[in-house]
Amino acid sequence: MQRKSTKLVASIATGLMLVASGLVVNQAAAASKTTITYFNFTSVPDHVADVKKMVAAFEKKNPGIKVNVLGAAYADYFTKLKTRVVANQAPDVFDLNYENFITYAQAGTLLDLNAVSKKDKSFKKSDYYGKAYDVFSLAGKQFGLPASFSTTVLAYNADLFKSAGVALPNSSWDWSDEEAASAQLKAKLPAGTFADFQPVQFWEFYKVLGAAGGKFLSADKKKALFNKQPGVNALNWLIGKTAKGYMPTKAQLGTGDESVLFKAGKLAMVHTGIWQFDAFKNVPFSWDIVVDPGGVTPGNHFFANALVVSSKTKKAAAAFKWAKFMTSDPTAVKIRVDAAWELPATSAKAPLAVYLAKRPPANRAAVFEALKNPIVPPVIRQQTELQDTVNKWLEKAQNGTISVSEALNSAATEVNALLANE
Repeated sequence: MQRKSTKLVASIATGLMLVASGLVVNQAAAASKTTITYFNFTSVPDHVADVKKMVAAFEKKNPGIKVNVLGAAYADYFTKLKTRVVANQAPDVFDLNYENFITYAQAGTLLDLNAVSKKDKSFKKSDYYGKAYDVFSLAGKQFGLPASFSTTVLAYNADLFKSAGVALPNSSWDWSDEEAASAQLKAKLPAGTFADFQPVQFWEFYKVLGAAGGKFLSADKKKALFNKQPGVNALNWLIGKTAKGYMPTKAQLGTGDESVLFKAGKLAMVHTGIWQFDAFKNVPFSWDIVVDPGGVTPGNHFFANALVVSSKTKKAAAAFKWAKFMTSDPTAVKIRVDAAWELPATSAKAPLAVYLAKRPPANRAAVFEALKNPIVPPVIRQQTELQDTVNKWLEKAQNGTISVSEALNSAATEVNALLANE
C-alpha cells in the first residue's frame, strides 16, 4: 500500500507539473501575440457579426496577431476618432471614408503604406479596383487600402410603372426622360403615391452638378465654382421635382425617409445607394434599377471606404496585415459579398460574379456601369464645415425662402472663406 501511495502521489505531482507547464506555455503564447486595435463605423450596426467572422478567419491564418475590434455609429464615429487621435490614443487601424481622408492625411495622422507594403511579398496593388485604390493616395504616398465602394442608382417600382402604363426606365435615360416619366406617373398614380425622389443635399447636389457639366471647386481648390450656371441648373433640377408635385415635400414624407416610402409602394422612382438592396429585397412588388439618368453628361456617385493605419502605431506590420486581409483576402471578400455589405474594392471577378447573380435587383450590372463615369465628392480639410454650409443654403432654396442663385452665391461666399484657411 505504501508503495502504491507513493506512486500515486508521484503521478499526481507529475500531472500537476504538466498542467502547470501547459499553463506557462499558454500564458507565454498569449503574451507573445501582437494585439492591434481596429476602430470602425462600416460594420455598425448591421455587420458587426460579419466583422467578427473576418477577425476569426484572420486570427486563424495569423495566430500571432489578435484583433481587438471597436465600433461606433457613423454619426458618432468621427467625434470619437478625433478625441482618440488628439489624446494620442489612435487605434492601430481604423476606417476612413474618402470624404474625410484628406483631413487625416494632411494632419500627419496616417502611415504611408508604401514602405510597409514593399516588405509584404504577398501584397499586390492589382488586387484592388484601380479607382478605389488611387483615391486614397496623396502626393505619391498611399495612405489607405480600399475596403469597399458603392454607387447610387435609380431604383424603380415596376408595378407602379406598369399600372400607370408608363415605359420602364432604361440605361439611356437622361433628365428629360425622367421628367417626362414623372409627369405621366403623376397624372396616373393615386393620391399619396409619388413619382420620384432625389434628396436635396450636398451629396446629391455635387453629383448632379457634375452631370450638369459643372465643377464644384477650381482645380487649385481656392475658389468655389458651384454657383455658376451649371450649379443653378443642377439645383433647379433638384428642387423642381417638389415644386411640380413629382416628389413629396418634407411634410408629406413625414417622420420616415424615402426608403420607407419606396418599400410601402408609394414611390415609383428613388435615387438611392446600392446599400439599400438588402432592405428592398422583400418588398411586395417587382422592382429593379438602372444607372442614374445623366444631364449634360453622364455621371454617377462614387463612394469609397478604406482601412488606414495610424502613423503612431508601434505595430505597423501586424496592422498592415489586418488591413490587407480585410480588404483583399478571398475569405473576407466572400463574407462581405454574402452579407450584401457594400461592394469589396477587389479586382477579382469571381466574388463579383456571385454579387451579380443575386436577385433582386435583376439589373445589378448597372452598379458597375455606373463606375464608367464616376464623380468623386469635393474634399477639403474642413470637410464637415463644407458640407454643413452647402446643406444650409440648399435647404433655404428648397424651402423657397431664397432664390436658387442667391442660395448658391451665399454658399459660395462662405465656402470661399473656408478655402482661404486651408
